[in-house]
Amino acid sequence: MAAPSPVNAVEKVLAVLEALAEHRRLTDLARTTGLPKSTVHRILQTMVDRGFAAFDEDNGYSPGPRMVGLSGRTIGEFGASLGAEPVLRRLQERFSATVHMAVLTGDEAVYVRKLEGNKPYRMVSRVGMAIPLHCTGIGKALLAGMPEEEVAALVQRTGLPRRTPRTLTTLDALLADLKATRERGWARDMEENEEGIVCAGAAIRDHSGRMSAAISVSQLRSDPTAIDLSVLGPELAAAAVEVSTGLGTSSR
Repeated sequence: MAAPSPVNAVEKVLAVLEALAEHRRLTDLARTTGLPKSTVHRILQTMVDRGFAAFDEDNGYSPGPRMVGLSGRTIGEFGASLGAEPVLRRLQERFSATVHMAVLTGDEAVYVRKLEGNKPYRMVSRVGMAIPLHCTGIGKALLAGMPEEEVAALVQRTGLPRRTPRTLTTLDALLADLKATRERGWARDMEENEEGIVCAGAAIRDHSGRMSAAISVSQLRSDPTAIDLSVLGPELAAAAVEVSTGLGTSSR
């Protein structure tokens, strides 16, 4: 059953924006909002033009980089109430390393929070920056929560671009790594995205149990004070469970 049709222009845009969080196809968006397809399409085209939505033929519509970037600039204010911010700060203080939180959007992840480490070096990452899934700690943590056929479909769409000599560039190698990630409970990036940078990542489940976000801790491999990933990883995984609990996850 369609929702009651919004009355004014602002309500129509907000209805489409809210529906875009769960639906990707024009038909589903129109049914959910109770608006004519032509109206929804017109709103979506404007959102795509302005970067608040993205579109491709295979996946339909999804939140765009500007929408995700805006959430990143405000998540620090609301993180404490969500249970994320205190956990992220504790990780940063515990390991003196750079901590990230990112959300899954389409076929990539986008940073929504960054806490710089207490180190003489700085990471080039920034809030609102999109990162690949196949070669990052955050990305592989998210991929590990997907069925293998979904991972294969994603790889067919995006390929496995080589970022460094250590990047996994075959589907078999990636699937083997994701199997190990599931067994460990956390993902590793061993200089696969940036040379010299190692990272551990762990996925966060939202209120529905879906892995929709992830957190990571990044360090220079050559840093003599860096914490070994075998020590860091399990603590990061426990922190991800804590954040998931704060988000009201229904399963682990």
